[in-house]
This record gives sequence, structure tokens and C-alpha cells, in this order.
Amino acid sequence: MDKDTIQSILDREAEAVRRIPITVEYERAVDLIVHHVHERGGKLITSGMGKAGQIAMNIATTFSSTGTPAFFLHPSEAQHGDLGIIQKNDLILLISNSGKTRELEELVPLAKGLVPEIPFILITGNPESDLARMADVCLSTGSPAEVCPLGLTPTTSTTVMTVIGDILVVTTMRRIGFTNKDYAKRHHGGYLGDKSRKQSEGERR
Repeated sequence: MDKDTIQSILDREAEAVRRIPITVEYERAVDLIVHHVHERGGKLITSGMGKAGQIAMNIATTFSSTGTPAFFLHPSEAQHGDLGIIQKNDLILLISNSGKTRELEELVPLAKGLVPEIPFILITGNPESDLARMADVCLSTGSPAEVCPLGLTPTTSTTVMTVIGDILVVTTMRRIGFTNKDYAKRHHGGYLGDKSRKQSEGERR
């Protein structure tokens, strides 16, 4: 593979990130997360199928490590008992590039059967979909073309989904005033734990 091909892929992915629509929906999403998790004591539940599910899982772990309790719920396993993780004051973040993921469309009424008022945030490439209409907040990816030569494999779309997740995490951290000391409490081992403790000590001086 030549450098021009690699540069082209990088340019296309970077451009897709730059074209993520910036709307008031981000503020609404963070308002919901802060209200339900940090004010009402609930938790954030993320869900998605396939590659989008992997992104949802990563978003959940990143939220948890930065002070916002979050769990990943596999939408298929939800129909076999895992739905029981849902409780009052929780909210759900769904990820579906097509906006037509059957398992997620089925998850919405199932979750509302347990907690009728539970809100949904959706990250999707199809803001006109039925799933988007079910959601309280819809965050559009801008529906970028995949860099996959077949135009099929989730590549650019998953990059953009990850960045949107990062926006939600970082904005929430700022809203709740998450500090190095808070970070260190959740990271007892490894390089990041050591670094956060040193930075926390520096803040106290």
C-alpha cells in the first residue's frame, strides 16, 4: 500500500469527523445524562449490535471510568433476561448506523415495559428512521461514506460514532467537575492510575 492511499483514507476519515452535525441535541443529551445519573442516582445503559455494539461497549466503559456509571446491554441478550438491569432513573444510549436495527427497535418497547418514562438517546446515520422517532434525543453522524472499498464494512461510521461518544463523555466530565483525584480513585493500577495520582498531588500543592 502506497502513502497516497493511506493519506487518502486518513483525509476521508478526518473529513467525516469534521462534518459531524453540531446541534443543540448534544446539550440535551448531556442534560439527560447528568440529570438521571448524577442527580437521580440512575445509570447510563448503552446498546448496539455488531460493530456498533462494540462502540457502545467502549462508550460505557469510558463513561464508567470518568465518574458516570454505565453498563453495556446486548440487545439480543436483553430478551433473555438481561433486560433486568434496567431500573428507575436509568437512561439508554442506542447506537445504530442504519437506524433500522431490529433488535434495538424491539428493545425500546421492552425497556419501556419496565420503566415507562425511561429516555433514549440515539446515535445514528439515519435521523429520519423509525428508531430516531422513538428516541428523545437523536445525534446524527452525518451519514459519512465508508472508506471500505466495497462501501459496506463499518469503518468511517464507527470512527464518527466513537468521536460522538467522546464528545458526550468529555462534556459530561466538565459538567460534573470530574478531577484528577476522582480519576485516581477509579484507576488504582497501571500508567493512567499512576499519572492521575501524580497530577492530583500536584493540584494539592
